[in-house]
Amino acid sequence: MTQLAETPEPPYYAVIFASIKIEEDQGYAETSARMIELAKKQPGFIGMDSARVDVGVTVSYWQDLASIKQWKQNAEHQVAQALGREQWYSRYKIRIAKVELEYGN
Repeated sequence: MTQLAETPEPPYYAVIFASIKIEEDQGYAETSARMIELAKKQPGFIGMDSARVDVGVTVSYWQDLASIKQWKQNAEHQVAQALGREQWYSRYKIRIAKVELEYGN
């Protein structure tokens, strides 16, 4: 991604996914691309920012907590979550925050 997500006026929600990948990540890139494609089709999805060097950080933006819950329960996403826990990440954290203020250019 070469630009920042366009977000509405707050409030909205951010899901912050921070991770450390293991060396062997067979199938990771394809699954990651599919999850982005799938998330974009989910009701309540607003956008996403992502970066990876040593620690990967992906922040997805959602209209409400119900939309986040629905995304977490998506069957294909659940398969990807299991693969992440079992094969791709040595550590990860998920944080959910309510965005109340936004500024910048």
